Parts: sequence; C-alpha cells; structure tokens
Amino acid sequence: MPAMKLLVSLIGLVLILESLPYIAFPEATRSWLRQLSEMESSVLRIFGFFALAAGLLLCYLAQRTSWFS
Repeated sequence: MPAMKLLVSLIGLVLILESLPYIAFPEATRSWLRQLSEMESSVLRIFGFFALAAGLLLCYLAQRTSWFS
C-alpha cells in the first residue's frame, strides 16, 4: 500500500473513531467536554503527553516487532 494511501486511510479511521462518542452518547460527551474545559492546562498537557507516548509506542510495536503479524 503506497504511503499516501495509507496516510489518508489512517486519517479517515481517526475521524471515524473520533466521531463515535458524539453519535452514540451526545449528552455524556457534552458533559465530559465541559469538565475538560475546566481542567488546568498543565493537566491537559500531561494527558496529551501520555497519549502521544502511547501512540508512538503502538506505532513502534506495530512496525518493528512481530507481535501484530
């Protein structure tokens, strides 16, 4: 699969996954977003850092190990 086709497919998959809470649980999502907006910026940065690290680790494991083949 060419790199651009893979990239576009991954972006599409992210958009699908990101939209599911809004479709399935709109009221709960609104409440959760309200709570997020009230959190300190430093806490959000820490959550973002850990999400980034987890994503990078998953990408590394998927590309460099045989765990997912």
